[in-house]
Amino acid sequence: MPIQTTDKIWHNGTLIPWADANIHVMSHVVHYGSSVFEGIRAYTQGEKAGIFRLREHMQRFIDSARIYRMPLPYSLDELCQAVVDVVDANDVAPCYIRPVAFRGYGEIGVNPLKSPVEIYIANFPWGKYVPGNQGADVCVSSWNRLAPNTMPSLAKAGANYMNSQLIRMEAEINGYVEGIALDRNGYLSEGSGENLFLIREGKLFTSPLANSVLNGITRASVIQIAKDFGIEVVEQSLPRELLYLCDEAFFTGTAAEVSHLRSVDRILIGDGSMGPVTKKLHDEFFALVNGTKSDRYNWLTPVNVKVAETVGA
Repeated sequence: MPIQTTDKIWHNGTLIPWADANIHVMSHVVHYGSSVFEGIRAYTQGEKAGIFRLREHMQRFIDSARIYRMPLPYSLDELCQAVVDVVDANDVAPCYIRPVAFRGYGEIGVNPLKSPVEIYIANFPWGKYVPGNQGADVCVSSWNRLAPNTMPSLAKAGANYMNSQLIRMEAEINGYVEGIALDRNGYLSEGSGENLFLIREGKLFTSPLANSVLNGITRASVIQIAKDFGIEVVEQSLPRELLYLCDEAFFTGTAAEVSHLRSVDRILIGDGSMGPVTKKLHDEFFALVNGTKSDRYNWLTPVNVKVAETVGA
């Protein structure tokens, strides 16, 4: 999906013009993938707008950097304020927000410790990520998720998404919109950029973090909503064949939001339409972020922007 440019990008404490947000080709990140990032959405709520779970996203940003020994010279509060500042400055909502920290220009070689850390925060309009409104046709990828003790899955690191690219490209080349990866032991992990949920006999199943799963913010939100609805949530290792036996399935993620799956490996899930449990969770999620229900979890951080049309389901 093409990027729609905005006016300003936050860089190391200063708002700069979008066109000036450049790095040197010899920056460490270009050669070794030494970056961590976040994906956040801001939604409109009637005549207002709010950023979804800002503090949780920025805490994960800090945590990802910590895993990679990448010092960030800003506190959680300062980074959250920086996100608000850039959204306010660009006056765009709804929007997608991309904070990124990386090793910049300094030294060559695998050891990153003497290369400076740069932080940028951008935002721009971005709509639906998983194509189609009638459900996604997906496949099980031939590419596994990263094995434990190789690349840390709890870090939202740029290098991890080389694996995601292989999963997504393979799926699209073979006529699917997305791929689902297994972990090194053959259990269900996640999509290229989404967490995975299955429903069988009224229970909501999802893979635990130990199955090389990103600790998704939207994942946690859907689990919270499900529990409050009295839906039993089961986090356990799941076999591949449960994809073919489940009654419903859906992806979650900042980009994917809550997107139901129509089929896996050309096997229809239910009748292919969004099932009742998925619809209940989907509708509640969008009601909360779009302001048709009160923000009972305090998930939205207000921003002062013009209100455009709401990002839909």
